[in-house]
Amino acid sequence: MRRRQMKILEKLSSSKQPVTSDQLAALIEVSSRTIRKDIKTLNEELENVNATIQALKGKGFDLVVHDQPQFDAYVKELDPTFNQNRDMPNSPNERVKYMLNLLLRKNESIKLEALSEEIHVSRSTLQADLKTIKTLLEPYSLSLVSRPNYGLILKGTELNRRFAISEYLYDHREIGPNLIQLKQVSAIAEMSESILNDIWIILLYQIDANRIVLSDIALNNLFVHIVIAYKRIKEGYSVNLIQKELMDIKTQKEYHVAQKIITQIQEVLGVRFPEIEIAYIAIHLLGTKLVNTTLLLKESTDPVVDPEIDSLVNRILQKINAEMSLDLIEDRELRVSLALHLKPAINRYKYNMNIRNPMLEDIKLHYPLAFEAGITAAVVIDHTLEVEIDENEIAYIALHIGAAIERAKEKQTLKKCYIVCASGVGSSKLIQYKLKSEFRSVIDVVGTTELYRLKDIPYGDIDFVVSAVPIKDVLPVPVIEVNAILSQMDLNSIDRFIKGDQSSPLTFIKEEHTFLNLTLKSKEAVFEYFYDALKTNHSLPEGYVDELKKREEIAPTAYGNYVAIPHPISPQTDQTFLTFCTLNQPIIWGERKVQFVCLLNVQKNSQEDLQLLYDVLGRIVNTPAIVQKLLQCKTYQSFIQTIQTYT
Repeated sequence: MRRRQMKILEKLSSSKQPVTSDQLAALIEVSSRTIRKDIKTLNEELENVNATIQALKGKGFDLVVHDQPQFDAYVKELDPTFNQNRDMPNSPNERVKYMLNLLLRKNESIKLEALSEEIHVSRSTLQADLKTIKTLLEPYSLSLVSRPNYGLILKGTELNRRFAISEYLYDHREIGPNLIQLKQVSAIAEMSESILNDIWIILLYQIDANRIVLSDIALNNLFVHIVIAYKRIKEGYSVNLIQKELMDIKTQKEYHVAQKIITQIQEVLGVRFPEIEIAYIAIHLLGTKLVNTTLLLKESTDPVVDPEIDSLVNRILQKINAEMSLDLIEDRELRVSLALHLKPAINRYKYNMNIRNPMLEDIKLHYPLAFEAGITAAVVIDHTLEVEIDENEIAYIALHIGAAIERAKEKQTLKKCYIVCASGVGSSKLIQYKLKSEFRSVIDVVGTTELYRLKDIPYGDIDFVVSAVPIKDVLPVPVIEVNAILSQMDLNSIDRFIKGDQSSPLTFIKEEHTFLNLTLKSKEAVFEYFYDALKTNHSLPEGYVDELKKREEIAPTAYGNYVAIPHPISPQTDQTFLTFCTLNQPIIWGERKVQFVCLLNVQKNSQEDLQLLYDVLGRIVNTPAIVQKLLQCKTYQSFIQTIQTYT
């Protein structure tokens, strides 16, 4: 007996009331038609042990056992673990997955009373689970409607239903049919693994032959959506599009590629895909395609980049420069990359396509400056096009911006220096090797010398001197005094000089802006505390806290490592400063725990270079040891000393 049929038998055996084919289908992840076929097969076998599965009109299937000992012996021989409720949804996550499966795959009502008895939980527990489900379905414009005497039914378009099926019922963690948990997909779609592999090969061939470049994630999503389309077509459901939208899509190159893909797939599956379904595949290609930017950079972008998108990119970069003092406007590679990314991103929004970014958390943690620039870009996009993009899309934009920030660093010319040391060749060489190790791409150590030979240094060929001894003479170039054994503070001083910033991070950290060991219970309480503490010395607008909340609505500012860096969605103050607070106990901030909060305020219309500030914040976010040291500080002096030591 197949495992699927054993699951049916186990479910019927453990249930105190009839179970519908839809409920069985949702549990086992097959169609109702397959359930009925399996029950027919089961009944043929159960005749031998005096048992039968009865179909009760309007109620479902009921297992009737005439000889219990004989039945028990029979199933125990087939499966010693039979009827141990291993498929029963027990946890909230399992119940949500079960109900999503039930709601998404059938356009039929579900009665809460029956479902409550079915999975052995109270109605109030189900109501709590349904709140979670409603939140999950909201991004796909799907809603739950309650009808008296009928129960709950899911309302929304077939296209959005498919996007939700892809997101919540399939596992996207791996790429490709050999790594995507093929058995799971095979069971849901009722397709053999060999046929699924054939579909994958067709996709690869057509994508390559038609010179469409997709990311691995996009290709994987397209594969899953084609499988879903096949399944839904077989069950009698098809997508709908407004005729004008269909005509627009048919003019695109991607539609003709979709035709080629579906023509081959129809031969493999033996199922005809309507014209509207071909448009549906084209939407995926429109929303996920990439372009080789390296080739485009050699030519004019005019034939490729939509003028409106180019104008949008310009507004984004102007806004990033104005609010964050990141001048990336002349970076042509960034302009092209952003323009080519935003075109399909807008298509994704237009058709409500789901997109996940597996790098989201890493990008937020390791590139906080680029992610904040991505937030700024999202605000501009919303104001210009009325398109609200989520943090998955923001993180992709941040990747492009982060790459531009790194390119800007690489363009800095090498700074040439001389090392002065009184302790002999060994010490000077140690400093030299440390500098080369830490600043290989930005510093060229021209030579080393002793203090008494200062006059022999070729000052015309160098930018600065690194000295391990005090120099009383006035030299033609700047001097950075360090210890013979370079400390982190020494390295930070050299780093600031190279970046053209002689200031210290302490410039932004004041005692009146530092609050330690507070007892606050929520993010909102932290915001109110900051507002009350700062408004006496700063002209904060009345809606300041609302500006903080608006930023949080786009993406929580908790970056991991117990750190949050909130800030207004746009500059609100007349100067740039940081405000710190540490908490006695962690609080929940979005989905993370936070105990160290740094409120960032940037001066309105600021032209100052804030790279040092962002570097300091980035180092704190990424270094658990710093956070733990700062959380232990009881006084401002110890707090500031810790900041100096590590940054």
